[in-house]
This record gives sequence, structure tokens and C-alpha cells, in this order.
Amino acid sequence: MKKVKIKKGDEVLVTKGRDRGVRAKVLKVQPAKNTAIVERINMVKRHTKANPNQQVQGGIVEREAPIQLSNLKLICPESGQPTRVRRRRLEDGSSARVSKKSGATFN
Repeated sequence: MKKVKIKKGDEVLVTKGRDRGVRAKVLKVQPAKNTAIVERINMVKRHTKANPNQQVQGGIVEREAPIQLSNLKLICPESGQPTRVRRRRLEDGSSARVSKKSGATFN
């Protein structure tokens, strides 16, 4: 499995698709599929069947669909601008994500 540079809770900028230019928060990352689910981005409608046993109402439900990680750019916590990310080794041996533009570390 590949190490991804975008994690849950990060703020990202959408670079392609119908939601291009929108900033939003990452809800879930799927590294095996190289996709992420981003809050209120790539909304699709699903027709669901009612299931009284699980208290699920039937009807048309709107939810987020996955979007390719290559179509997202991470927002730098320091400058608020979209940036690329690299990894840097810290003194204690662990690695941290670092903004290429400002050098700020992501938490």
C-alpha cells in the first residue's frame, strides 16, 4: 500500500471536476483505491430502499462520492495557499509532512 500525503481532517483545494476551486475538509482517505471522500464535494444521488429493521427510510439520498487524490491539493496551514507536500525526517527519527512552499509542518 502506498503512503498518501493527504490525511483525514486536512483542508484541500479541488483542482479538477465540477467542484474545481472549492476548499473543503477530507472525511475519509482510501489509499488502496487512491481516492478520498471530501465534505460536500462530488455529490451523487443514490436511490435507497427502505429497511425498517435498521430504521432506514427509502428515497433519494445525496452523499459524497470518492474523488481521485491527484485532483486535490493540500492547503498550507501557515500561508493558506495550495501547496505540494514532502516528507522530512525529524531528530527523533519519525517523519513529518512538510509544505514545499513555506516549510511549515502539518499536524
